[in-house]
Amino acid sequence: MNLLSAIALGVLQGITEFLPISSSGHLALAESFFRIDQGGLAFDVALHMGTLLAVAIYFRRDFLLMFTGLVRPGALGAEAPQQRLLLLAICLGTFPAVIAGLFLKDAVENIFRAPVFIACFLAGVGLLLLLADRLGRHHRSLKTIGLADAVLIGLAQALALMPGVSRSGITMTAGLMLGFNRMSAARFSFLLSAPVILGAGVFNLPEMIRHGSEPGQLGFYLAGFTAAAVSGYLVIAFLLRFVQSHSFAVFAYYRFVLAGLVLLQIWMGL
Repeated sequence: MNLLSAIALGVLQGITEFLPISSSGHLALAESFFRIDQGGLAFDVALHMGTLLAVAIYFRRDFLLMFTGLVRPGALGAEAPQQRLLLLAICLGTFPAVIAGLFLKDAVENIFRAPVFIACFLAGVGLLLLLADRLGRHHRSLKTIGLADAVLIGLAQALALMPGVSRSGITMTAGLMLGFNRMSAARFSFLLSAPVILGAGVFNLPEMIRHGSEPGQLGFYLAGFTAAAVSGYLVIAFLLRFVQSHSFAVFAYYRFVLAGLVLLQIWMGL
């Protein structure tokens, strides 16, 4: 690990965590084809905490409104029930991913981490994203979200354990399939990412403490954390502006191209 690698991996994490193109898939491919050292568990946690900070800062007003609607509903008046419902939807949407992560994470990653599986998931979810974007009605806003919507999107999110699926990609696809407009599908996906990222960090904390970190690595952790936070914030802002006037098709096509390149590399024996 060196400073340039730490910053590069942080930027890669920040970009791919929030664009619907799979952060775990890109990191696994970087490790497989370019022999890039991912820096161990402590560095991985640092990168995820950076993306969590990006979400927390960008959506700070949303989280504040949800918290206020829960503890001081009178301060929000008629808006309080909607904020409580959104908070409940996020909690329900998180539950399937937590259960899947606790019981299936290691097995799934060991089985499906091979580049050929990642390529298949990149292409498969890309196709679903393209179909949902083109065929979805896009008539619903986030204010219309119900608990059934949250559960279905949460079940889709649990599939993101498989590298190449993409947590943001599959949740945005599910949102589009349920009729949400592009902005609402992306926004709920980002809000839903906060407890999942936090939970993953907390889940890995005991093992990180047990194994400790390599001496002299703190500066690299901070560099990766900062790079992930800054790039993640910029990507969130970019995507929410982008989908106001563009479709998700470009991300689906990117997934197809990347999947094709991976399969070509495998076929050529590289």
